[in-house]
Amino acid sequence: MKEVFPLHDGWSLRHGDALLPARVPGCVHTDLLDAGVLPDPSLGLNETGIAWVGRRAWSYVAAPALHDGGHERSDLVFEGLDTAAEVLVGGESLGTTRNMHRVHRFDVTGRTGPLEVRFDSAYDEAERVRALTGDRPNVYPEPFQYVRKMACSFGWDWGPTVVTAGMWRPVRIERWSTARLAEVRPLVTVDGTTGRVELRVRAERTAGGAGRRLLLRATMAGGAAETVFEGEEAVLRLSVPDADLWWPRGYGAQPLYGLDVALLDEDGAPLDAWSRRIGFRTVTVDRSADEHGTGFTFVVNGVRIFARGVNWIPDDVLPSRVTPERYRTRLTQAAEAHVDLVRIWGGGIYEDDAFYDVCDELGLMVWQDFLFACAAYPEEQPLRGEVEAEARDNVVRLMSHASLVLWNGNNENLWGFRDWDWETPLAGDSWGEGYYLGVLPRIVAELDPTRPYTAGSPWSGSWDHHPNDPRHGTHHSWEVWNRRDYAAYRADVPRFCAEFGWQAPPALATLRRALPGEELAPDSPGMLHHQKAEDGNGKLDRGIERHFGLPSGDFDRWHYLAQVVQARAVAAGIEHWRSHWPVCAGTVVWQLNDCWPVSSWAAIDGDGHLKPLYHELRRVYADRLLSLVPAEDGPVLALDNQSGTTWRTTVTLRRLGADGSVLREAALDLEAAARTVVRLVVPASLLPDAGSAKELLVADADGLRAVHLPVYEKEFAYPAPRYDLRVEPAGDGASVVVVTARTLIRDLLLQADRLAPAATADHGLVTLLPGEEVRIGVRGWTGDDLEAVRAALFSVGAA
Repeated sequence: MKEVFPLHDGWSLRHGDALLPARVPGCVHTDLLDAGVLPDPSLGLNETGIAWVGRRAWSYVAAPALHDGGHERSDLVFEGLDTAAEVLVGGESLGTTRNMHRVHRFDVTGRTGPLEVRFDSAYDEAERVRALTGDRPNVYPEPFQYVRKMACSFGWDWGPTVVTAGMWRPVRIERWSTARLAEVRPLVTVDGTTGRVELRVRAERTAGGAGRRLLLRATMAGGAAETVFEGEEAVLRLSVPDADLWWPRGYGAQPLYGLDVALLDEDGAPLDAWSRRIGFRTVTVDRSADEHGTGFTFVVNGVRIFARGVNWIPDDVLPSRVTPERYRTRLTQAAEAHVDLVRIWGGGIYEDDAFYDVCDELGLMVWQDFLFACAAYPEEQPLRGEVEAEARDNVVRLMSHASLVLWNGNNENLWGFRDWDWETPLAGDSWGEGYYLGVLPRIVAELDPTRPYTAGSPWSGSWDHHPNDPRHGTHHSWEVWNRRDYAAYRADVPRFCAEFGWQAPPALATLRRALPGEELAPDSPGMLHHQKAEDGNGKLDRGIERHFGLPSGDFDRWHYLAQVVQARAVAAGIEHWRSHWPVCAGTVVWQLNDCWPVSSWAAIDGDGHLKPLYHELRRVYADRLLSLVPAEDGPVLALDNQSGTTWRTTVTLRRLGADGSVLREAALDLEAAARTVVRLVVPASLLPDAGSAKELLVADADGLRAVHLPVYEKEFAYPAPRYDLRVEPAGDGASVVVVTARTLIRDLLLQADRLAPAATADHGLVTLLPGEEVRIGVRGWTGDDLEAVRAALFSVGAA
């Protein structure tokens, strides 16, 4: 039987004349941090001072036992080498690598001596490739498109420039005889009520195993299949009658079946084994043309789905630090916000199997980008061969996961070619189109034909339409954040909005940790350094000014209002687009997470604190959503029911004065069938007077609330907020903050991290009418200081 020995211990990093202890998996930065040689790049302005690390060559050394242990063959296997590396045993080179996203395997049979892995600077590798292929345009002044490496390690508009090197994924020795399982591809389908798996298997043989009869056996759900073969490839088929279907969260359960494959010698001796969990489901994307344009609707097990999605970036600028537990925490947070789709963005990495395992369990659909983003990519060698090998590696590795529902060719490159002034400088040179419309769809069709592929995001489906035409296919809505008010999200109805978002600063506790000793201001040195977007603070300020007026000299107020605008902006887009289901079939918010402490579009900041946006996502992505969507002739009441049962409810509409007095009231008995939206024009008698600064409209149903003001907040005559406050112990290191309103209180927010850095609140923005009460659960704080609580409470009407 094949033996596997991890090679994670005994490594050292050469640093000058010293040998520093090294962690594997890890990288040069983590080892230098552990040794105290490097300051934390997430703190202050340290990012700039550690740039030298990415410009240098580095070397790791170890002295493992490489003996064959009685087997015919020994392989040294690296699951991830970042990036331009040479592997040596006993001073003799085994080969070189130039791709972070591939598995590399070296035959070390009979070899002895110390093991060394040398890494060139990724910058040097990129410049070597650029010299061969010629220059290509991109959106950032870094050479990331010339090297198969995590693009955002060179910096992005939310991330630092921390150019890593090292063995970032596990390393092992495999010792085996006769044959091993080189590739197992489970093609999972559903035929009526029967689940079917076609296993396509490729074996690698030793010289002594050539031509020998091998037995391949597979078992699943009490059934088994086997075959004898003499070549390199074999096929097995298994069936599960009355298979339980895997569903996205909110649509059903996520049953997973253990699938075990064994390779045996002809005498029955085990040689190798492979095990995965699979789920039975069908998935297509309906891209049919209709009177509105060209659709883009996920269909799982025959059910059409409005996708409630988030974009995912690497959860750490040093991705080797992300553990399975951290994946589970972050993805559970996504599921608890009613997210059902996670898009893995093309400037990052193919995540660890632990990521997809959790998505399988939680019912989170995964949209997987191939790793191309915001640049023209050369299609010549040596990149072309690496791109094809990388795609094959990762399609085979990930295709067993039921959660994986889409392969996507790239992020924004088809759009970039058309709109970002690339065509003239390219002058006919290759730029990646051959990957997205040729190589990648061919590989998916060959290896994983059970899943849909799309050439890019955004992509209208063909060059007959503009790549980012909202009427066709997927759309990225960035004009609003960049140049307009968030009300402009309501100007159109994209068929599927795969990116949109609004920035906000991280939690105060995150800022205090990342910028120790700094007197915080929107334009203080650390705040500006941890703002990577072009004119990012200017856009934040303009968003605040439009709606609230810009506070002067009050950082806490600015911080709160920036977070309110972020939550309101994203909610405005989702409420509008959800109300137009099924024309619009999904929204994917940019972005769920951050990789370091930064002002960004994330709902969860780089230290793991939840912004108000996160809680707003819980509201607008819930199965049932009550909205008052502004329209040309007044607000539209939208009853959006994405649950599987009919929603029957009574909606109470109240026209109120700013003092909370009821000017007019009506109760509407409404019904929305499963997966449908009911839209009603609000009766004119209930509408606040146009331009009134003293009236508002409030809709309530089943504990849900929607609010509409006829003017900007800064023009509204909010009363000075008054409320009663008490704190109740809740046990287990938790408390409950009880707020009872005595006036209208708009977007009340408890910033729990002001009470204790690790404290969390279970509510985001809450609007209370006079006499109403909210109970805010706080974990990680058990104090009773009411003044401290008051200092941590913010609302729109408070100056």
